[in-house]
Amino acid sequence: MVSVREAIVVEGRYDKNTLSQIVDAPIFVTDGFGIFKNKALLALLRRVAEKRGLIVFTDADGAGLVIRNYLKGTIDSRYLKHAYTPAILGKERRKAAPGREGKLGVEGMDPEILLAALRRAGATFREGPAEKRGLTKGDLMGLGLSGARNSAGKRRALEKKLGLPENLSSNALLQALDLLFSREELAEQVLSLEMKDD
Repeated sequence: MVSVREAIVVEGRYDKNTLSQIVDAPIFVTDGFGIFKNKALLALLRRVAEKRGLIVFTDADGAGLVIRNYLKGTIDSRYLKHAYTPAILGKERRKAAPGREGKLGVEGMDPEILLAALRRAGATFREGPAEKRGLTKGDLMGLGLSGARNSAGKRRALEKKLGLPENLSSNALLQALDLLFSREELAEQVLSLEMKDD
């Protein structure tokens, strides 16, 4: 597994699953065309792009091009890199038939092809062991964002305050918070949320 500094955005969960087996990096999912309606996810992608860079890694078909162009038009190009899969005909193992255009997507590519695409995009590969995450699930517990009475309500209020997508899973919330805040900054955000409730 290789470690990449930038965050990566892909179309679907199967793309994320494939990529997460070979790359240690934050990976976000657009849910296909769902990105067009999800303003909170788009805002999160913008913030992540500004903080550490974002690699757009969509399929080589028409839908992937539409999503890529949308992200190009809505996120400052200074923070974007583009990884392209080659147009290889075939079908993914989980599918009964190939897609409309008959091309393999990110999920169907061999790991070597995906790594080569990331290299061509200019991804920043890190040597040595993966970078340790700053925030942990223990931090969320300590701040009352998990494992406590009304922690779900507290998470929802924090997501709203920070402009994050609603109802993120605990792992997705942890990933987003870790990319955007230090432990101290997050504690301040939670404290200001609690003071507002008093």
